[in-house]
Amino acid sequence: MKTPTLTSAPSASTPRRRVREVLTALARPKVRVMLVLGFASGLPFMLIGNTLGGWLGDYGIKLSIIGFLSWIGLTYSIKFLWGAVADRIPPPLLARLGRRRGWMILTQIGVGAGLIGMAANDPRTHLAGLVGFGLLTGISAAAQDTVIDAWRIEIAADADELGLLTATYSLGYRAALVATEAVILLLATAIGWPLSYAIYGALMAVGIVAALFAREPKQADAVLQAKTRDALRNPFQALADAIVGPFIVFFRDHGLAMGVLMLGTITLYHLCDYMRGPLSLPFYKTLSIDKPTIVAVRATVGLAGSLVGISLGGLFCLRFGAMRALIVGAILQPLAIAAFALLAAHGGDYALLTLGPAKLSAFATIMTADSVAIGFSGVALVTYMSSLTSLGYTATQYALMTSALTWAGKTLKGFSGVLVDSLSQGRTQIEAFGLYYLYAAAIGVPAIALCIWLAMIQPKTATAASA
Repeated sequence: MKTPTLTSAPSASTPRRRVREVLTALARPKVRVMLVLGFASGLPFMLIGNTLGGWLGDYGIKLSIIGFLSWIGLTYSIKFLWGAVADRIPPPLLARLGRRRGWMILTQIGVGAGLIGMAANDPRTHLAGLVGFGLLTGISAAAQDTVIDAWRIEIAADADELGLLTATYSLGYRAALVATEAVILLLATAIGWPLSYAIYGALMAVGIVAALFAREPKQADAVLQAKTRDALRNPFQALADAIVGPFIVFFRDHGLAMGVLMLGTITLYHLCDYMRGPLSLPFYKTLSIDKPTIVAVRATVGLAGSLVGISLGGLFCLRFGAMRALIVGAILQPLAIAAFALLAAHGGDYALLTLGPAKLSAFATIMTADSVAIGFSGVALVTYMSSLTSLGYTATQYALMTSALTWAGKTLKGFSGVLVDSLSQGRTQIEAFGLYYLYAAAIGVPAIALCIWLAMIQPKTATAASA
């Protein structure tokens, strides 16, 4: 008997919502909580990734070391372990708050402590200490993501609400990325990197407040409590179920071949974006684009582009389905990333259009297009993955898919600095960066092919399964 799924992807028969209905839905308490939890989830991501690369670059750390230290983010690639813990073990000391809320708060405390610990270690003199607290931040952040993703899926009443919560989560997450990738540059210029990291560590308190206001998903909680009782009667069987059960159910529900194709598509989907990540700020520095300009672009047209991309992604999923949205997102990503090579070809920013005192720069245009592409593709992928989980294994199965999403990107991007250094042989560094962005964009082509293949055979598989 097939395990009942908690949610399903929006179908073509889903009724269209009026503007008033959408605005009413946005006023729901769970949606407001989701917005803040999305912010808390996104807060540590750049602080152990691209932004950390900017801090290390400002302190004169070599590009190769910056690339290798991006491996701290590999903690996101084993989310299925954190998912198994969250699905099976009650949160220590906070079990009375509920399984999801208790684990949210514990992991948020871990993220805050890790960021403050990073702030206390100068990478020029205490690099090992910074890495250690970075790992604490990464583990806590990955576990927090896993629990929040499970809550988002389990608390949704139907596929429409799941889409709404996913878009709201993405908005909060994107706001956190702007705060930790753009606004922090102004803070770092004014008060230094260490104090800036400490402030963001303290800011994790907003996530704790949101978790306290979150409502525990009763249906999922009842299933997980039953599994906990079964674990007390047969701990060895429960251990096996926690570790391999989610995998067995996933492949049983979708079939081995289809399951492998799904995970392969997810693995490659954001790979081109991951590859350019750690060196983004060093690249802008090589282009002689100063921090105030980066902040101004990211906080204005970049943020607007993200909001447009997220909105378009959510509407496209609802109107045309997640599979078609996946294909569009897979095409948009490498195009947006390849566009950055134009900046390298010109040796820096340049004017695309000038009207009197107003000037439209290439950097602002490319950043906007990039934000739209990443926002659109992110919503499409999250909506698709959310529809594939089964009740009782929500955290672990979704974590399995996000682990597939991150493991290749988090691993390979560690060599980004080495690759740029290698491409610099016989070339200027700006030329090497231009080639690297083209290579990163080319990595996105296989994802397009797999998305199209998946879209072609999935309807046939679904029809066969229902026959």
